[in-house]
Amino acid sequence: MIKQFLNETQRRIFLLLHIAVSIFALASCTKKEDLNEVPLSFLSSDNVLTSKKGFEQYIVALHASARNQLNMIDYNHGFINLLQGTDIACNGELALINYGNWVTYLTPTRPVVENYWNWAYREMLVRANTIIVYASKPELAGIWANDAEKNAIIAEARFFRAYTLNFLANLYGDVPIVDTIFSGPKTDFVRSARKDVYQFAAADLEFASQWLPPTVIRQQEGRIVKAAADHLLSEVYISLGEYDKAIASSSNVINSGLYQLMTSRFGLHKDKPGDVYGDLFRPGNQNRSSGNLETIYVWQFEDQTLGGQGGQNEAGNPSLRYWGPFYVNVKDPAGFNMLVADSLGRSVGGIRPNNYFLYTIWNGDFNNDIRNSEYNIQRTHYYNNPASVWVNTPVLESHKPKIDTFRMLFPRLRKVLGNISWKGATSAVNRGYTSSDFIVYRLAETYLLRAEAYMRKGDLTSAAADINVVRARSNASPVDPSNVNLDYILDERARELVTEEIRHVTLVRTGTLVERVRKYNMREDTRTTIQDFHKFWPIPQSAIDANFSAELTQNPGY
Repeated sequence: MIKQFLNETQRRIFLLLHIAVSIFALASCTKKEDLNEVPLSFLSSDNVLTSKKGFEQYIVALHASARNQLNMIDYNHGFINLLQGTDIACNGELALINYGNWVTYLTPTRPVVENYWNWAYREMLVRANTIIVYASKPELAGIWANDAEKNAIIAEARFFRAYTLNFLANLYGDVPIVDTIFSGPKTDFVRSARKDVYQFAAADLEFASQWLPPTVIRQQEGRIVKAAADHLLSEVYISLGEYDKAIASSSNVINSGLYQLMTSRFGLHKDKPGDVYGDLFRPGNQNRSSGNLETIYVWQFEDQTLGGQGGQNEAGNPSLRYWGPFYVNVKDPAGFNMLVADSLGRSVGGIRPNNYFLYTIWNGDFNNDIRNSEYNIQRTHYYNNPASVWVNTPVLESHKPKIDTFRMLFPRLRKVLGNISWKGATSAVNRGYTSSDFIVYRLAETYLLRAEAYMRKGDLTSAAADINVVRARSNASPVDPSNVNLDYILDERARELVTEEIRHVTLVRTGTLVERVRKYNMREDTRTTIQDFHKFWPIPQSAIDANFSAELTQNPGY
């Protein structure tokens, strides 16, 4: 795998952009002298964005911000939080308040509510808009070999702008559209209608699809390509009710000849016990250079890579930490610790898959669907403490009542396994993070998006055909067109995309969050406290307060 290492200038760009004050931080600044700060570094946008190399450095920082969506802070505030209170998973740590009571948990002043708002408006949109604005300046026309070179850079930034706005609309509903950068404080933002946000994102993605390269540039894994724009555009078109356009966009990916569902063993572990579905997620197999022709967009977490890790204390991929059982507190019948070392990775049980996902969702294919095989969902655990008479024996059902099976021991999703150590990253490893790259988009989801568009259009035969392409790879029985509906597609997305998709956002996008949480979440407090108005998150109160020159309205119910 060929990776682009960050040089010292890029590191400084990272630092500068990370600490730079966003114009849309929505924090008030009232004193004139506060606006007359002298930069302590020469690495301002005016100095850096004067060459193609400078723009490439900003692109690296933009990729790093995008990846932060997964590993920001912890499961109280980040990506993991948006998986807990759903139909497929719940908060495994009962002592925490996450979705234990929706009314008291999701409030406008809760830090978790601010976190993604700030990630979007302080990081993603600022960096994306800076690239777009500067690359379009007439006085910089001379740095580009041609319009195609300039537009490719702008297209990558516009992809991320669309990605961010689409996410915001699918979490908060109506949100401000910020499409430029400002030279001073702005306190009069207003919320745009959700449909308008989608339309703006669609325009960005249409441009990106036109100008992005079909494959990664100079073997830079993780860079945005045309298929990523077309994939996301399919989702946005569905949200706009433009199903024919969604079908055409997803077909652009499926019929491009560049991607295929992996149906044969491949990669670094192909000669070890397993199956092709598991191969997609084994360490080192996420990127196309491994032979994985299914992946479209991958967050890079390997140390010192483009948009990836930048130092020994940075957090890595947190999926293993939160999806795995809390083994450290499990005792065998003799009172010995179940494990004597973190041989399975240091996990804390922050996310507990719901029984609906672990059992019900597989229907008659429980023993046939390879996504539910022992290579992908570990249902039998073993004691490994040599001091115990139970060493190397399985944890029996008769043992389980003696431990907290809700958080401490439950079937483990092997998709999240990864490299549990990497050079220099001791702090991250001790917290249970890995250096495994994370698949954001892959072709299986593209098929399911097209199936959804066909279903919404009323073409159930074509919808079933796309779903069955995905199911055939997993040896699952085909679905009959008469059984295809939104619930079936959501179930299939869960079977195929668990741990990958931001499930909360998918349920909000499809208008099914409240209904499916009430029906399938296994925590009674989570099921019974969700209200109809929780279909969207509240607007952060800090944003409302700072926007004192115009009304930034709050969502109903909050």
